Amino acid sequence: MPSNSAYAEVDGLKMYYEVHGAARDTGRPLVLLHGGVLTVDLTFGAVLPALAAARHVVAPELQGHGHTADIDRAITVPNLASDVVALLDELGIEQADFLGFSLGGLTALEVAVRRPDRVGRLVLASTHYAQEGYHEEVRIPDYSSPLLPTEADFQEMADAYAAVAPRPEHFQDFLAKCSTGAHGPLPWSADDLRALDAPTLLVIGDTDFVRVEHAAEMQRLIPGARLAVLPDTTHMSLMRRTSLLLPMLDEFLG
Repeated sequence: MPSNSAYAEVDGLKMYYEVHGAARDTGRPLVLLHGGVLTVDLTFGAVLPALAAARHVVAPELQGHGHTADIDRAITVPNLASDVVALLDELGIEQADFLGFSLGGLTALEVAVRRPDRVGRLVLASTHYAQEGYHEEVRIPDYSSPLLPTEADFQEMADAYAAVAPRPEHFQDFLAKCSTGAHGPLPWSADDLRALDAPTLLVIGDTDFVRVEHAAEMQRLIPGARLAVLPDTTHMSLMRRTSLLLPMLDEFLG
């Protein structure tokens, strides 16, 4: 459970967010950005207690996700990033470290590209910068692929949505809208990655949505970036690999 939760009015959105851990004066806050169709708890439940032990953590739920009601606006990476920056403004946070997973990683990357002044350190988990970064069976879903979420994974998403969403009966519509956003055009070039100046850690699983070759290309493009490929790890299991993730995150985030 969050130490505290509230709603902020940002960009026409009533955005839910949680605050965990230490007081604001303990250093740069850490912003956690969850994956598509997921919630804060589903994405970060396994790592949040350790991350919040000595840090001030802010974890919003993006447009249409979890407690945050959808609005009549496309779910796009620029829109989501704008919402996150507006939330930081509302909370009086000038700069934060970011840990984004999947759609949350795309959102964190957009913040880092467009508003580099707001980003200290950047962790991009299961994040690509161009659509060809995904395996083909993810871009053109082959539902027999072991890379994709299982039936149990989809049920877990549906149950989490039903438990907290303002309009739980809209799950299938929301799933379709979110998929359209996640598979839409991405707004970056290789030059955008070359211009990043935030210290960056890239993390993917060896059987993730993102191709290992694409993650390696990102690591070459982003100045000084580090890349970790977790063994025997799918997209859906990545943020639960605590024994591998937490030491890396602690070392990188400081």
